[in-house]
Amino acid sequence: MALTSSHGSALIERVAEGRLSPAQALRWLSEAPGGQGSHSPAPPAATGTPASDEPSGGRDPEALAQVMAELESLVGLHRVKQAVRELRAYVEIRQRRAAVGLACEPLVLHMAFKGNPGTGKTTVARLVGRMLKALGVLPKGHTVEVERADLVGEFVGHTAQRTREQIRKAVGGVLFVDEAYSLARGGEKDFGREAVDALVKAMEDHRHELVVIVAGYHQEMELFLNLNPGLRSRIPFIIDFPDYTTEELLAIATEMLRVREYRLTPEARERLASALLYHRLAGWYPFGNARLVRNLLEAAIRRQAVRLQGAGAYSREDLMLLRTEDIPLDQAGA
Repeated sequence: MALTSSHGSALIERVAEGRLSPAQALRWLSEAPGGQGSHSPAPPAATGTPASDEPSGGRDPEALAQVMAELESLVGLHRVKQAVRELRAYVEIRQRRAAVGLACEPLVLHMAFKGNPGTGKTTVARLVGRMLKALGVLPKGHTVEVERADLVGEFVGHTAQRTREQIRKAVGGVLFVDEAYSLARGGEKDFGREAVDALVKAMEDHRHELVVIVAGYHQEMELFLNLNPGLRSRIPFIIDFPDYTTEELLAIATEMLRVREYRLTPEARERLASALLYHRLAGWYPFGNARLVRNLLEAAIRRQAVRLQGAGAYSREDLMLLRTEDIPLDQAGA
């Protein structure tokens, strides 16, 4: 007995509604005994998840391995790495459940990154976008990085237009909103709230093709997440980025200098450690982390240039070496 028309209609209806993927429907048709002339079972039940959430066949294991290797190569960030690994596992297991017809909640991956400057938030956001593309979740996986000036306009209606334009650029990948808390400044009549409203709407309207990551300092981000009633509920993943230890910052400094073909003498390394400790103990908020390291090294390279030019004669080794006197105690070069 061939497949019944009612079974075929049920399949078409569920695919049209997005409750069953075409791949699942074809798999069932190929495996159903009715396709070979015998009694056929009822069509598979709807999974409760849109077909667009299921594995798209766009997985790229090689790219995924590359992204995860880059993540693991980052200095420190142990809790952040664990959170990204958990995110990967969550997506992959959810894809497996969808593939075998198990019920799945809609896949919503919007995130908040909380931490001081220079803790790797932007770097990790880019890796997350590439990871989700490699997993077949996002079609592009690119990252559009914006801040308040890119979203907030100067007159009524301008902000929504600007924000929608940035959202349009980011669809298919990640919209990374740095210092997102700045959108909450200025009181009730500030245009930043209009940008937040547009972002919340985009989180819902484009939830299958866009990941929004809002980022900023810990305390300020808590206030920001309470700005709009729908904001916190649409951000299921909140990741804390801790400050780096002094040893981790020295490792970051070593890598920065290696890329630029410089290196520190042992005494200069101790001086840099003292400078980092000075900034930490001074209690300046926020602590600059890797951004502070970069600024100190750039000041050191300038001081080295002045020192070498004054010497008049220098070797290749001299051009690469940063000495104690080159390392400033603060970012201004003092």
